[in-house]
Amino acid sequence: MKRSSPLSLSLVLFTLATLTTGCAASRREAYVQEKASQYVYRKPMAEVWPQVRMLLKERDLPIRESPGTFEISTDWHMVGAPSTLGTNYVRYLVRGKQPTPAMCAVEIFKQNRVEAGQGPVDARTGQRQGLGTDSTNLQRDMELEWELLQRVDPEGAKSLRAEAQKTIK
Repeated sequence: MKRSSPLSLSLVLFTLATLTTGCAASRREAYVQEKASQYVYRKPMAEVWPQVRMLLKERDLPIRESPGTFEISTDWHMVGAPSTLGTNYVRYLVRGKQPTPAMCAVEIFKQNRVEAGQGPVDARTGQRQGLGTDSTNLQRDMELEWELLQRVDPEGAKSLRAEAQKTIK
């Protein structure tokens, strides 16, 4: 029977500790994002909504806002470079809810689309036909909601981060 050297045992323990730490950090990040998606700001929507607009504009997303409502949608925006394997696009829908004049919540939805590479040429039009489009349904973008929370209510975000640290070891 071959014995392990102290160095190899230390390496195994270090690897396990690193994996465990990485898993805990990942779980904490998921925890704060989940909590951010349920967060109710103790501020009126008029204070939060300009930060929503700024967050989207910083990503160079052209926004369309519905007058008289707290709802923004963006146009499709290419993510990365076009490819013959498929080109990725994203768009967002943001809704603000105001249960009371002094409180509000924001939901950010993301939709992805992949357009497949070039297809055959249409004999009638001379245009290339796409091989197809694959769109996903709208999904909550908890990562972007977490980023918004950190901007709008840094103390609330700090509190959630501390709660995650205590809850998930």
